[in-house]
Amino acid sequence: MNRASWRAPLSPSAYFRADAYSKAAEPKELFVIPGASHADLYDKAQYITQSLEKLTEFFNANLK
Repeated sequence: MNRASWRAPLSPSAYFRADAYSKAAEPKELFVIPGASHADLYDKAQYITQSLEKLTEFFNANLK
């Protein structure tokens, strides 16, 4: 995924997200969970499940 292909709602941390993504090496993928804040990914079960499923998929595909 290239930087121009992703569009996510702007949030107070959008600058940091874009900066980190642009500096990350390949393979990389930006995964945004609509409606979730950064802290929600640690505190709300529905978001934790989604993020862990995505991380597992990404790591299984890219860490060999």
